[in-house]
Amino acid sequence: MSEENRRTLWQRFRPLIWLGACFVLIQLVIRIVLLVAARADVSATSWPRVFGLGLGYDLIVFLYLAWPVLLYLWLMPRRVYLSKVQRWLTLIFSFAWLYTLMFIALSEWTFWGEFATRFNFIAVDYLIYTTEVIGNIRESYPVGRWMTELAIVALVVIWLTRRTLAPRDDGSRFRARSLVVLAWLVATLAVSFGVTSAAKNTSGNAYVDALSGNGIYEFVAAFRNSRLDYPHFYKTLPDAEVAATLRQQLKTPDAEFVSNDPNDIARKITHEGPEKHLNVVLISVESLSGEYLRSLGGTRDVSPNLDALSSQSLFFTNLYANGTRTVRGLEALTLSVPPTPGDSLVKQKGNENLYSLADIFNERGYESKFVYGGYGYFDNMNYFFAHNGYGVADRTAIGKDITIHSENVWGVADEDLYTLALQQMDKAQADGKPFFLHIMTTSNHRPFTFPEGRVQGKQGTRTGALRYNDWAIADFIKRARAKPYFDDTVFVITADHCAASAGKSSIPVNRYHIPLLIYAPKWITPRHEDRLMSQIDIGPTLLGLLNFSYTSHFFGYDLMALEPGRERAFPSTYQKLGYIHGDRMTVLSTQQSVEQVNPDFRTGEVTPVQAVEEDDVTNAIAAYQGAAEMFKDGRMHHKP
Repeated sequence: MSEENRRTLWQRFRPLIWLGACFVLIQLVIRIVLLVAARADVSATSWPRVFGLGLGYDLIVFLYLAWPVLLYLWLMPRRVYLSKVQRWLTLIFSFAWLYTLMFIALSEWTFWGEFATRFNFIAVDYLIYTTEVIGNIRESYPVGRWMTELAIVALVVIWLTRRTLAPRDDGSRFRARSLVVLAWLVATLAVSFGVTSAAKNTSGNAYVDALSGNGIYEFVAAFRNSRLDYPHFYKTLPDAEVAATLRQQLKTPDAEFVSNDPNDIARKITHEGPEKHLNVVLISVESLSGEYLRSLGGTRDVSPNLDALSSQSLFFTNLYANGTRTVRGLEALTLSVPPTPGDSLVKQKGNENLYSLADIFNERGYESKFVYGGYGYFDNMNYFFAHNGYGVADRTAIGKDITIHSENVWGVADEDLYTLALQQMDKAQADGKPFFLHIMTTSNHRPFTFPEGRVQGKQGTRTGALRYNDWAIADFIKRARAKPYFDDTVFVITADHCAASAGKSSIPVNRYHIPLLIYAPKWITPRHEDRLMSQIDIGPTLLGLLNFSYTSHFFGYDLMALEPGRERAFPSTYQKLGYIHGDRMTVLSTQQSVEQVNPDFRTGEVTPVQAVEEDDVTNAIAAYQGAAEMFKDGRMHHKP
């Protein structure tokens, strides 16, 4: 190609080069900002990897994003391209491009502040619920000021580079422009088939892996993988081996299988003596990490009432959540199943008429309710609970007789939620029915607002929200104590998940450690239980304490009836599936990969095992594959 042709091509595609330079520079800045935020967890020796791989992913993203502009510059006739209208269109488009890129970078920064990672499945999930998410952002950050400042910066940059952006073309040839487009196409196809999001995840440090990627690329990858078919992505076992392993796992001293069908996990759970038809109030507290209780080793004085209550309760100190989202906690507490990859069953199609905890109570004449202070259409909660044995009382059920002390986009203050719960409890009592309530709180969620004058703590801070959450629970129990049914009510207090989910490892176990208190002074003897426990074991253990005999389709154990050594837990992300047994954790990943590590339960860091325990691998695969396949083929549903 002649020098003249190269010069004219440069002129024609100069706006594209400007767009690319802006994109790479903005991605570099946000990577540096996020690196500073994670500096304690990323050593300087990892910086070349972070910036080198990061630049590679940035260029890949630009290959995709640039296609509309590339095609425009390729096909636009020279006369039209050099027109005055085109000059203004170029400036307007460049402003919109720059503003959008800076807005995305700012969004990444706020997302990292909340989740300590780049965009992932959570970001994709939140797009569905724009009212709550945008409302949360507006209540948490000075959005108006930020948007104005971004616009000013973008205008200044456009003004300073307006000469560079001005369309110029001294006679570029269509054939030469076509060669540029062809080369771009070849590069795009090469990275499409040769590069994946997982390709960067080899450092052994989740922060390094996240920073080495690109937020936009990760967002699209998460969107594409929001529905993960287990057999397609994960290591599998033959169906017969899965069925046999599951029945071996689920056979406990209190259980007998109801049939000889190898694919049927239904067991008859039997307890001697009369059942205790006590009222049950299950509170799943938003983001109540174990580290927020001093009784679990925490150092902050944010939960004094819960710490005091733990000494009066059956207190489980070694409990691990299923996941990092509220729907994962609700799924575990309601269905007692390991988490399936991708979306929670709470949000999947065909989730009606599943075997649930409410079914066991309803068979005994209980009034079962899901009580929530926000609008339960969020995350499909109302639909899920209403179609799986629960009545629903959400924000729409709060009448004028309940004083709303404060509310934000997620719902009313916890004390007002508990007032709604007490109304439901009173009504069931008046109807002569025992009740089972599952209450889901919201106050310990950004923007962390709560009624003034309740606790010492600043509005908009997690510390203040935690202290308020603690106060509200104590106030709820105090008000319930005045009710005639208090002595015959069991209070179960746990968390949906932890407040933070990120760490150096792909599944940092310390970010899954949550409390469980079972409080009923007349019925439950206070003590500490230190055995390993999964969130899916809460329901069966509660039913055991009530001495219920029932048919179980749950994957969870009654911990009180389980032989020592069989305890396990299922901490997972939407792609990584963990299985803790003893001092080992088996992690199942996409691309049929399996790894086994020894986790540090205090720090979350991991070290590879010296020799793989094959039984743990088999049990992990059987549990996850079995749960996914049972939902898919309808075995998790009631028989017609």
